[in-house]
Amino acid sequence: MDSEEARLANQERMQRGELYHAFTPDLIAARSRCARACRRFNHAEDVPRRRLVELWRDIVQDKTPLPPPKEDPMEDEALFEDEPWIEAPIRMDYGYNVKVGEGVFINANCHIIDTCLVTIGARTLFGPNVHLYSGVHPLDPSLRNGTKGPESGKEIHIGEDCWLAGNVTVLPGVTIGKGATIGAASVVTKVRISCPISFYLKTLLS
Repeated sequence: MDSEEARLANQERMQRGELYHAFTPDLIAARSRCARACRRFNHAEDVPRRRLVELWRDIVQDKTPLPPPKEDPMEDEALFEDEPWIEAPIRMDYGYNVKVGEGVFINANCHIIDTCLVTIGARTLFGPNVHLYSGVHPLDPSLRNGTKGPESGKEIHIGEDCWLAGNVTVLPGVTIGKGATIGAASVVTKVRISCPISFYLKTLLS
């Protein structure tokens, strides 16, 4: 296997949720690209909605062409009424593994570790400080081996019309069903939440 085949095989293992190595030159470069794109989005101030959509699409590597601009600023902004609304700052690892539906609202300080595919259904709402972690390290400390060790991940899927309140954390492999409500400061560990309204509350014991 030549170096290009090895590079592709490592990335494919990552996206399939198999053991892979994150500190290879190509994946380091991919994370750096995403970090730069996030910084450009996060530092954008007093820019038209069109520009914010452009910056957002650069983060998630969405190549869909934007509609032709309208002369009237209000009419031009209306062209993007179904686009996700993202409050800065936001941070992701790769960006290209994140798929966000129409009308989604993501509040400030969202962090998405998109080792594997992360999908967010249409019209879903995030409170501030929501974290989605699709990556995981080996539980056996003898295998972790710092930056030289393997990692893996599992996909995260959040259905349409959900509400994740502030400080919710979603762990690898979770699917949240359509219309679910997740209470503030919850840590969601279950594989699937099927009931329409679900509150998963983290209890802190002193």
